Amino acid sequence: MQTYGLIGHPLGHSFSARFFAEKFAMENFSARYDNYDLTDISEVEQLRHLQGFNVTIPYKQAILPYLASISPEAQAIGAVNTVRVVDGQFHGHNTDVIGFRQSLCTWLAEQNIGPSSLRALVLGTGGASKAVCHALTQLDIHWQYVSRTPAKGHFCYADLHAEPSILREHRLIVNCTPLGTYPKVGTCPDLPYSALAPSHLLYDLVYNPEETLFLRHGREAGCATKNGLEMLHLQALAAWDIWQK
Repeated sequence: MQTYGLIGHPLGHSFSARFFAEKFAMENFSARYDNYDLTDISEVEQLRHLQGFNVTIPYKQAILPYLASISPEAQAIGAVNTVRVVDGQFHGHNTDVIGFRQSLCTWLAEQNIGPSSLRALVLGTGGASKAVCHALTQLDIHWQYVSRTPAKGHFCYADLHAEPSILREHRLIVNCTPLGTYPKVGTCPDLPYSALAPSHLLYDLVYNPEETLFLRHGREAGCATKNGLEMLHLQALAAWDIWQK
Protein backbone atom coordinates (compact mmCIF):
# COMPACT_ATOMS: atom_id res chain seq x y z
CA MET A 1 0.00 0.00 0.00
CA GLN A 2 1.27 3.45 -0.89
CA THR A 3 1.66 5.86 2.01
CA TYR A 4 1.54 9.66 1.95
CA GLY A 5 1.29 12.24 4.67
CA LEU A 6 1.60 15.74 6.06
CA ILE A 7 4.41 17.14 8.17
CA GLY A 8 4.12 20.21 10.38
CA HIS A 9 3.61 21.25 13.99
CA PRO A 10 0.97 21.36 15.33
CA LEU A 11 -1.45 19.52 13.06
CA GLY A 12 -4.69 19.43 15.03
CA HIS A 13 -6.28 21.93 12.62
CA SER A 14 -5.51 20.10 9.38
CA PHE A 15 -8.16 18.67 7.03
CA SER A 16 -5.60 17.13 4.63
CA ALA A 17 -5.86 13.57 5.95
CA ARG A 18 -9.65 13.68 5.64
CA PHE A 19 -9.44 15.07 2.11
CA PHE A 20 -7.13 12.31 0.91
CA ALA A 21 -9.00 9.56 2.76
CA GLU A 22 -12.18 10.61 0.94
CA LYS A 23 -10.31 10.83 -2.38
CA PHE A 24 -8.81 7.36 -1.99
CA ALA A 25 -12.19 5.87 -1.03
CA MET A 26 -13.97 7.55 -3.95
CA GLU A 27 -11.39 6.29 -6.45
CA ASN A 28 -11.05 2.86 -4.79
CA PHE A 29 -7.32 3.50 -4.52
CA SER A 30 -5.27 1.48 -2.04
CA ALA A 31 -3.29 4.12 -0.16
CA ARG A 32 -3.20 5.90 3.16
CA TYR A 33 -2.42 9.45 4.26
CA ASP A 34 -1.17 10.12 7.79
CA ASN A 35 -0.31 13.19 9.84
CA TYR A 36 3.29 13.41 11.09
CA ASP A 37 3.47 16.01 13.83
CA LEU A 38 7.22 16.68 13.93
CA THR A 39 8.65 18.63 16.84
CA ASP A 40 11.87 19.15 14.85
CA ILE A 41 12.42 19.13 11.09
CA SER A 42 15.28 16.62 11.46
CA GLU A 43 12.62 13.98 12.19
CA VAL A 44 11.71 14.08 8.49
CA GLU A 45 14.62 11.68 7.92
CA GLN A 46 12.32 8.95 9.26
CA LEU A 47 9.90 9.42 6.35
CA ARG A 48 12.03 8.33 3.41
CA HIS A 49 9.83 5.23 3.05
CA LEU A 50 6.82 7.34 1.99
CA GLN A 51 5.82 8.00 -1.61
CA GLY A 52 5.26 11.69 -0.90
CA PHE A 53 4.15 14.21 1.69
CA ASN A 54 2.84 17.72 2.12
CA VAL A 55 4.59 20.33 4.24
CA THR A 56 2.86 22.93 6.39
CA ILE A 57 3.78 25.46 9.09
CA PRO A 58 6.53 25.81 10.26
CA TYR A 59 8.60 23.68 7.87
CA LYS A 60 8.01 25.05 4.35
CA GLN A 61 11.45 26.66 4.38
CA ALA A 62 13.15 24.43 6.95
CA ILE A 63 12.68 21.42 4.65
CA LEU A 64 14.97 22.88 1.97
CA PRO A 65 18.31 21.44 3.23
CA TYR A 66 16.84 17.92 3.15
CA LEU A 67 15.92 18.00 -0.55
CA ALA A 68 17.82 16.25 -3.33
CA SER A 69 16.22 18.58 -5.86
CA ILE A 70 13.76 21.46 -5.99
CA SER A 71 11.50 22.53 -8.86
CA PRO A 72 12.28 25.85 -10.55
CA GLU A 73 9.06 27.43 -9.25
CA ALA A 74 9.65 26.29 -5.68
CA GLN A 75 13.22 27.56 -5.98
CA ALA A 76 11.93 30.95 -7.10
CA ILE A 77 9.42 31.05 -4.24
CA GLY A 78 11.92 29.86 -1.65
CA ALA A 79 9.46 27.48 0.01
CA VAL A 80 8.19 23.91 -0.50
CA ASN A 81 4.83 22.45 0.44
CA THR A 82 4.95 19.19 -1.54
CA VAL A 83 7.67 16.55 -1.52
CA ARG A 84 7.86 13.60 -3.89
CA VAL A 85 9.95 10.70 -2.62
CA VAL A 86 11.85 8.66 -5.21
CA ASP A 87 14.22 5.90 -4.06
CA GLY A 88 14.34 7.50 -0.63
CA GLN A 89 15.31 10.91 -2.01
CA PHE A 90 13.20 14.04 -1.36
CA HIS A 91 12.24 16.24 -4.33
CA GLY A 92 10.58 19.57 -3.50
CA HIS A 93 7.72 21.35 -5.24
CA ASN A 94 5.29 24.14 -4.42
CA THR A 95 1.59 23.66 -5.16
CA ASP A 96 0.45 26.42 -2.80
CA VAL A 97 1.01 28.90 -5.62
CA ILE A 98 -1.24 26.87 -7.94
CA GLY A 99 -3.99 26.51 -5.35
CA PHE A 100 -3.97 30.16 -4.32
CA ARG A 101 -3.78 31.53 -7.87
CA GLN A 102 -6.65 29.39 -9.16
CA SER A 103 -8.81 30.07 -6.11
CA LEU A 104 -8.18 33.82 -6.18
CA CYS A 105 -8.86 34.11 -9.91
CA THR A 106 -12.17 32.26 -9.62
CA TRP A 107 -13.22 34.41 -6.67
CA LEU A 108 -12.34 37.67 -8.42
CA ALA A 109 -14.09 36.59 -11.64
CA GLU A 110 -17.27 35.90 -9.66
CA GLN A 111 -17.16 39.52 -8.52
CA ASN A 112 -16.18 40.93 -11.93
CA ILE A 113 -12.90 42.29 -10.57
CA GLY A 114 -9.78 42.30 -12.73
CA PRO A 115 -6.67 41.22 -10.81
CA SER A 116 -4.45 43.95 -12.22
CA SER A 117 -6.75 46.61 -10.76
CA LEU A 118 -5.83 45.55 -7.24
CA ARG A 119 -3.11 46.31 -4.72
CA ALA A 120 -2.58 43.78 -1.95
CA LEU A 121 -1.33 43.57 1.60
CA VAL A 122 0.16 40.19 2.49
CA LEU A 123 0.09 39.50 6.22
CA GLY A 124 3.06 37.41 7.31
CA THR A 125 6.42 36.63 5.74
CA GLY A 126 6.68 32.84 6.09
CA GLY A 127 6.65 30.08 3.50
CA ALA A 128 2.95 30.35 2.64
CA SER A 129 3.22 34.10 2.06
CA LYS A 130 6.07 33.57 -0.39
CA ALA A 131 3.84 31.38 -2.57
CA VAL A 132 1.02 33.93 -2.32
CA CYS A 133 3.32 36.77 -3.38
CA HIS A 134 4.62 34.70 -6.30
CA ALA A 135 1.04 34.15 -7.49
CA LEU A 136 0.16 37.84 -7.04
CA THR A 137 3.17 38.81 -9.15
CA GLN A 138 2.04 36.37 -11.86
CA LEU A 139 -1.37 38.09 -11.83
CA ASP A 140 0.18 41.56 -12.04
CA ILE A 141 -1.11 42.52 -8.59
CA HIS A 142 1.18 44.91 -6.73
CA TRP A 143 1.72 43.64 -3.19
CA GLN A 144 3.48 44.56 0.04
CA TYR A 145 4.31 42.49 3.08
CA VAL A 146 2.99 43.37 6.52
CA SER A 147 5.06 42.00 9.40
CA ARG A 148 5.18 42.38 13.17
CA THR A 149 8.51 44.17 13.15
CA PRO A 150 9.77 46.97 10.87
CA ALA A 151 11.81 45.84 7.85
CA LYS A 152 13.01 47.52 4.71
CA GLY A 153 10.31 47.41 2.04
CA HIS A 154 7.69 46.06 4.46
CA PHE A 155 4.87 47.65 6.36
CA CYS A 156 4.49 46.71 9.99
CA TYR A 157 1.15 46.61 11.77
CA ALA A 158 1.96 49.86 13.58
CA ASP A 159 2.23 51.58 10.18
CA LEU A 160 -1.33 50.53 9.32
CA HIS A 161 -2.67 51.96 12.58
CA ALA A 162 -0.71 55.18 12.17
CA GLU A 163 -1.63 55.74 8.52
CA PRO A 164 -5.17 54.54 7.60
CA SER A 165 -4.61 55.49 3.95
CA ILE A 166 -2.44 52.37 3.57
CA LEU A 167 -5.47 50.18 4.11
CA ARG A 168 -7.61 52.32 1.80
CA GLU A 169 -5.07 51.97 -1.01
CA HIS A 170 -4.86 48.18 -0.76
CA ARG A 171 -8.23 46.53 -1.42
CA LEU A 172 -7.01 42.93 -1.21
CA ILE A 173 -5.74 41.70 2.17
CA VAL A 174 -4.39 38.15 2.41
CA ASN A 175 -3.76 36.56 5.80
CA CYS A 176 -0.84 34.15 5.55
CA THR A 177 -0.28 33.91 9.30
CA PRO A 178 -1.64 31.08 11.46
CA LEU A 179 -3.55 33.57 13.63
CA GLY A 180 -7.14 32.43 14.11
CA THR A 181 -6.41 28.77 13.38
CA TYR A 182 -8.23 26.21 15.55
CA PRO A 183 -7.98 25.97 18.53
CA LYS A 184 -6.76 29.57 18.93
CA VAL A 185 -9.85 30.99 17.26
CA GLY A 186 -9.86 34.20 19.31
CA THR A 187 -6.75 35.59 17.61
CA CYS A 188 -6.40 37.65 14.45
CA PRO A 189 -3.87 39.95 12.76
CA ASP A 190 -3.55 43.36 14.41
CA LEU A 191 -5.25 45.48 11.75
CA PRO A 192 -7.24 48.71 12.16
CA TYR A 193 -10.46 46.88 11.28
CA SER A 194 -12.54 50.04 11.69
CA ALA A 195 -10.83 51.34 8.52
CA LEU A 196 -12.19 48.49 6.38
CA ALA A 197 -14.76 49.35 3.71
CA PRO A 198 -17.14 47.23 1.59
CA SER A 199 -14.68 47.59 -1.31
CA HIS A 200 -12.09 45.48 0.55
CA LEU A 201 -11.48 41.79 -0.19
CA LEU A 202 -10.26 39.62 2.69
CA TYR A 203 -8.72 36.24 1.90
CA ASP A 204 -7.59 34.00 4.75
CA LEU A 205 -5.39 30.98 4.08
CA VAL A 206 -6.76 29.53 7.32
CA TYR A 207 -9.73 27.19 6.71
CA ASN A 208 -10.38 25.81 10.21
CA PRO A 209 -12.53 27.43 11.50
CA GLU A 210 -14.59 28.22 8.41
CA GLU A 211 -14.83 31.86 9.46
CA THR A 212 -11.85 33.20 11.36
CA LEU A 213 -12.00 36.33 13.49
CA PHE A 214 -10.12 38.11 10.67
CA LEU A 215 -12.88 37.19 8.20
CA ARG A 216 -15.64 37.98 10.67
CA HIS A 217 -14.31 41.50 11.10
CA GLY A 218 -14.31 41.82 7.31
CA ARG A 219 -17.85 40.49 6.93
CA GLU A 220 -19.10 42.90 9.60
CA ALA A 221 -17.52 45.77 7.64
CA GLY A 222 -19.33 44.64 4.46
CA CYS A 223 -16.23 43.20 2.79
CA ALA A 224 -16.14 40.19 0.51
CA THR A 225 -14.41 37.33 2.36
CA LYS A 226 -12.99 33.92 1.47
CA ASN A 227 -11.25 31.22 3.51
CA GLY A 228 -8.50 28.85 2.40
CA LEU A 229 -10.47 25.61 1.99
CA GLU A 230 -10.69 25.80 -1.79
CA MET A 231 -6.98 26.57 -1.96
CA LEU A 232 -6.30 23.52 0.22
CA HIS A 233 -8.23 21.27 -2.15
CA LEU A 234 -6.61 22.71 -5.28
CA GLN A 235 -3.06 22.47 -3.96
CA ALA A 236 -3.75 18.92 -2.74
CA LEU A 237 -4.93 17.84 -6.19
CA ALA A 238 -1.83 19.41 -7.73
CA ALA A 239 0.34 17.56 -5.19
CA TRP A 240 -1.37 14.29 -6.09
CA ASP A 241 -0.54 14.86 -9.77
CA ILE A 242 3.13 15.35 -8.84
CA TRP A 243 3.22 12.18 -6.71
CA GLN A 244 1.70 10.11 -9.53
CA LYS A 245 4.16 11.15 -12.24
